[in-house]
Amino acid sequence: MRTPRRRRLLVGLMLSPLLTGCFASGGDDGESSSDAGSGSRLRVALAFPPAENLSPYGADATLLSRLGVTEGLTALDANGSAAPALAESWTRKDDRTWLFTLREATFQDGTDVTPATVAAALTRATQAEPEPAALTGVVLTAKAEGDGRISVTTVEPDPVLPLRMSSPGLAVLAPKAFAKKGAVDPVGTATGPFELTKTTGSTAATLDRFDDYWGGRAQAAGIDARFIADGTARANALRTGQVDIAESIPVAQAASLDEKTRRETATARTAFLHLNTKSGVFKDAKLRAAARAAVDTSALADGVYEGHADAGQGIYGPALSWAEGKRVQPTGRAKAATPDGTSITLATYDNRPELPEAAQVLKQQLEKAGFKVTLEVREYSRIESDLLAGKFDAVVAARNTMLDTGDPVSVLASDYTCDGGNNLSLLCDQKVDQAVTKAEGIVDTAERQDAAMAAEALILGADAVVPLVHQRIIAGVNAGVQGVLLDPYERTLVGTGTRR
Repeated sequence: MRTPRRRRLLVGLMLSPLLTGCFASGGDDGESSSDAGSGSRLRVALAFPPAENLSPYGADATLLSRLGVTEGLTALDANGSAAPALAESWTRKDDRTWLFTLREATFQDGTDVTPATVAAALTRATQAEPEPAALTGVVLTAKAEGDGRISVTTVEPDPVLPLRMSSPGLAVLAPKAFAKKGAVDPVGTATGPFELTKTTGSTAATLDRFDDYWGGRAQAAGIDARFIADGTARANALRTGQVDIAESIPVAQAASLDEKTRRETATARTAFLHLNTKSGVFKDAKLRAAARAAVDTSALADGVYEGHADAGQGIYGPALSWAEGKRVQPTGRAKAATPDGTSITLATYDNRPELPEAAQVLKQQLEKAGFKVTLEVREYSRIESDLLAGKFDAVVAARNTMLDTGDPVSVLASDYTCDGGNNLSLLCDQKVDQAVTKAEGIVDTAERQDAAMAAEALILGADAVVPLVHQRIIAGVNAGVQGVLLDPYERTLVGTGTRR
């Protein structure tokens, strides 16, 4: 049965404090005339400019979810479990099929969210190239059912499908979004509390409040977002009052912010050193072992991150409290060879300001061990394709391991298996693939975590990746701004309760 309109409004009011977030912008003309009596506009500085024209199927999907534009069938709650979003509830029909009951909701173009439109949107996601990270190793079919329900069937049993449906890359968009062949347009076609109305290349985006949002009317009239890759520039924009919120404040700038402005959040984000196992120098496991042995992670945590991070322990960091007691020590590592002047190219990006500094320290550590290192730093959108193509011997990158699905196994499938779409180490190891496949089939949460840790040990044992530090994210929020969503999974930032 459909949710009565009265109940929908009540649910929206109840959810408002939970969905509170903060986003801001810097329009040249200040607050618009529509702000009077209806909430001010928020001004926000984001660290990553769109790399794929705001496609919901790639890295830009998180930009859309953090801005409150897009939603999926489910969301992640504070414990990392699946929570209702466009789907009010769900049940498992059999080992391969789940039934999701949709809530009454409207797309931003005024059309209704129906089982048919949701099924069509999910089908589009399965056809995207490259595929969304949440679908790595998964083949699914979505079908409209009666009574406001949709069925999602997978070729192989998928016990965490509700978690998978929370991925920003599986957002539900209106049919209008797919009108142009070969492109997906999120402008005015999503379901979130804020409607994307205008983009200015990779520099800015304008969003207005979506008054018919199922979760209740947002308190802010809209969002003016600026994409500022330079961390110092983001911090300066906050200090000078040009923005209300600035994400990912550099550690070097944190101390200069007023204590009331600085917000620090433990996250599931880890900085890694990925070693190219497919080609070049680090195809040799003995040289990978030499690189791993050369790394001093405590120097990075205490020096580069100035104590705002923990030394790397594994793929899963301390923000995931279950991981520590389940960690399995890597075995079967190759004996380190002597680098003897072997030349390597180490690459990273500067959207997260600590990464180039960390890479510089790693360069010194690797050179001390006997490597000859060339360092290459670019803005993320200008280096992403080369990173994925294996153009470098080693890569320093940061990754929120729970971002794509909230499932610890899924990140292993996307990042460390032969068919993984985000495999910066280009690892293709049959033992790892078998361990990940085994873990994917486990239903029990604790047993699934155990299997993930066993697979982690194999990946670390291959020296395909070196966990450097487990990060805490520093955000800048000006006085008077309330309801910012400081999310350890980094999927949200603003919501219905975000305001100034």
